[in-house]
Order: sequence, then C-alpha cells, then structure tokens
Amino acid sequence: MSTVLTVRALRTRLGGIDVLAGIDLEVHGGEVVVIVGSSGSGKSTLLRGLNYLTPFTGGDVEIAGHHLRPGMDERIDAAALRAARTQVGMVFQSFHLFPHLSVIDNVTEAPRQVLRLAPDAARRRASTLLERVGLDRHLDAYPHTLSGGQQQRVAIARALAMEPTVLLLDEPTSALDPQLVGEVLEVVADLAAAGQTMIIVTHEMSFARRVAYRIVVLAGGRIVESGKPDDVLDRPSSEATRALLGLA
Repeated sequence: MSTVLTVRALRTRLGGIDVLAGIDLEVHGGEVVVIVGSSGSGKSTLLRGLNYLTPFTGGDVEIAGHHLRPGMDERIDAAALRAARTQVGMVFQSFHLFPHLSVIDNVTEAPRQVLRLAPDAARRRASTLLERVGLDRHLDAYPHTLSGGQQQRVAIARALAMEPTVLLLDEPTSALDPQLVGEVLEVVADLAAAGQTMIIVTHEMSFARRVAYRIVVLAGGRIVESGKPDDVLDRPSSEATRALLGLA
C-alpha cells in the first residue's frame, strides 16, 4: 500500500502548553487508523492539524503530495492550503450542516463551489452518496427535521462528496443520543470495509476493535502505543493505555 499521509515531528503549542509534543505517523491507502486517548491527550488537535484547521508550530504534514508547514497563512498560502484540504474530508463532533440548505444542497455545495463540478454531476454524486448512507428518502429535507444520527450521516456524505484521499472523523458519535450511535457507526464500518482511508478519533473501544487496521494511543501529546487492535486492547504495553482501558 502506498503512503498517502505522513506526519513528521508534529508539535502544537497552545496557551503556552505543548498540546502535541512530536508526533510521527504514516497512513497508507485503505488503512483505518483509530486514535484513542484520555481527554486532553491531543487527539482532536492532531486531527485538526492534518488539514491545518489548527496551525501547528513544528514539524510538517504531507498528504497526497501536498505539504503543510508551520507558519502558513490563510491568505498568503491560500492556494496551497486549498490544494491540501481538497484531499482531506472532515467530519466533526457537531454536524456543521448549513441550516438554510436542503440535505442534497448541503452535499452538493462544496463539489460545485470548490471542485467546479457541474450541477447535474454534483447532484448525481450526492444522490449516490446519500443512498449509500441510507438517506435517499430525505434529499429535500432540511437539517432541523432530521435526527442527530441522520444529520451526522449527511455530514459524512458531504465529506465523501469531495472524494477525499483521507477521511477524518473527530468523535463522530459524541454528540448523539445513545440510541443513534449505532446507525452512524454502521456507516463508518461500511466505509472501512469498502477501503476508504480514514483516521478516526473515538472513545468507542469495541468499534475501534471492529474497524481499525491500527490503533494509536495518545497521552500527553505523544504516541505512547501503536499496533493491531487485539495487541493494543488485549495486551497493552503502555501504562497510559492500561489506565485508559481501566486495567491499571
């Protein structure tokens, strides 16, 4: 498998604190890497650094041949940032759907505006993706009429509509009621089975075991353990991992 994402010595300092203290990570095409760790370990900061939504202060990121470096400016480096970000889909904890747009318009907006996809082509792509996530009957609905699980599935379809090299999911079920978690996890599991490259931050350990090719454990802004799910979850070598799993 070819390497699609490389992170080298990534550091992020926020409020005088090293939130990330030197992260090295490689992700290959088709891999699902699940990132776990206690609150404040740097999981979301790492994920947001991969498309420079949170600027980093040291190291670099290479994604599908595009480089991100410290000190990039949203205006001066707009073209480089846009090129890198088109390779990355992002699904947030909160859904961030446009409330004034219908479901299908939420999904077609970025392909039309960023990729300059023709309206008919964008609609066909969106319809296919919404059917894939089980929302083909809700194309003309508005976000406020949908459940949280349905809104998150729209957000996943919207991210996929850009045909990203890597899909990033930042605790995609954390804002959902417990009875809605399963429907979102099923969609993500289906994407994993289809070979979509993903990096997922989650607290759902059973889900991590199910979909991950590799689990990465963060503690104190560093990777303290990385390996196959059964090795990390059943035979953890790090004290931080054992504490996270309630084994310490």
